[in-house]
Amino acid sequence: MSDLSSFPITKRWPAQFPDRLQLYSLPTPNGVKVSIMLEETGLPYEAHLIDIMKNESKDPAFLSLNPNGKIPAIIDPHGPNGNPIGLFESGAILTYLGEKTGQFLPSDRARRYATLQWVYFQNAGVGPMFGQVGFFNKFAGKEYTDKRPLQRYVAEAKRLLCVIDTRLQGRRWMMDDEYTIADISLLGWVRNLITFYEARDLVAFDNLENVPAWLERGLERPAVQRGLQIPQRA
Repeated sequence: MSDLSSFPITKRWPAQFPDRLQLYSLPTPNGVKVSIMLEETGLPYEAHLIDIMKNESKDPAFLSLNPNGKIPAIIDPHGPNGNPIGLFESGAILTYLGEKTGQFLPSDRARRYATLQWVYFQNAGVGPMFGQVGFFNKFAGKEYTDKRPLQRYVAEAKRLLCVIDTRLQGRRWMMDDEYTIADISLLGWVRNLITFYEARDLVAFDNLENVPAWLERGLERPAVQRGLQIPQRA
């Protein structure tokens, strides 16, 4: 049995199955990247719900694993050289899981780096910009009298969608016919933008040539459907 006692987070959220990878998350666009990846790879794992509405991601036990206080984070009891490893940042976790399993991250070095550039594109651009659209369109920001911030982020979200749309021209997935962590990284955010953030019309989603069909293909995958619901909300 794996010993995870050196990780304080396991005192607050005990592992029922310490020999499995431990996921600390919530089904948000960032959180579902990792749950989808875990479902796709078939790695045994145990999911722990971190309720950000109750500020659980700011709990000292969670901060001991991710000092940035954001989900998702993981502990793999079978990390490099057989030693446990804790990781945060969804892009780093996707890369780690791709390398660990040999799945959804091309082994060819050129294609590997081409895949990672789209993961970083999502991390640095799509997530932050789409999140701002959500804030100014659905949450507290919608009450702001000045609509220029909303207009700015909508325009940037439309631009980013066009970048993805252009990339998908003649391709089934971001890396041609190969489904990778680039797709996994993007699916939850694009879905959230047009559903939970209620921005489908704002960003003219249905005018895109390729992204809607790509999103539909992704959402049809059984592992994606499962991952979008993990961890189960209370």
